[in-house]
Amino acid sequence: MTERLALFPLGTVLFPGLVLPLRLFEGRYRLLIADLLERPEPRRFGVVGIELGHEVGDDGARRLAEVGCVAEVREVAPRPDGRYDIVTTGTRRFRLKGLDRSRPYLQGEVEFLPEEPGSAPEAAARRVRRLFRLYRERLRAVGIAPGGDPDGPELPDDPVRLSYVVAASLVLDGHEKQRLLEAEDAAHRLAAERELLSRENRIMDALPTIPAGQFLDGSFNPN
Repeated sequence: MTERLALFPLGTVLFPGLVLPLRLFEGRYRLLIADLLERPEPRRFGVVGIELGHEVGDDGARRLAEVGCVAEVREVAPRPDGRYDIVTTGTRRFRLKGLDRSRPYLQGEVEFLPEEPGSAPEAAARRVRRLFRLYRERLRAVGIAPGGDPDGPELPDDPVRLSYVVAASLVLDGHEKQRLLEAEDAAHRLAAERELLSRENRIMDALPTIPAGQFLDGSFNPN
């Protein structure tokens, strides 16, 4: 069974349980929020990744990711110039089944995805917690705080929630973030995060031997 959702294509991947603030300035997204404000709560729309194109402009997003995340609106602050500042929280994943272009903003027919723990997620969660704590310490050592928090996010006990907190906190490109969002269950997502954390920790092990300027200007390649 599908449901129709307004869509907000973004170059950022939203995960369930994570907060996403947005400033809306394009007319189509101001209309989207105005339409939502006319409806009872919960007010929500779908955030879906852009695989080809860019965020701004009517034809900016030329290809969208297959899996996205529902954003539930928590706060809305209208600005005098007509823009909106909003705060949303990711709630659940969906698979995009079809597009409707009849409104100025995109709408999609979506199928909601289950959140399953998968096979033996506790063992995978223990390894990911250990690797993530090491990763966080090494990021702090080079002056980076995951999510802007110097102490890092709290790590929940629940494997599903843990898999999303770690996914959101990893410093990765959009393709790898999207792959984590699309994982079929928490155990598969945690297994992928274990591989990514092991790789990133190996890279940071090498950083002290590399001139800092090479790292900061993007010229460092670990391969």
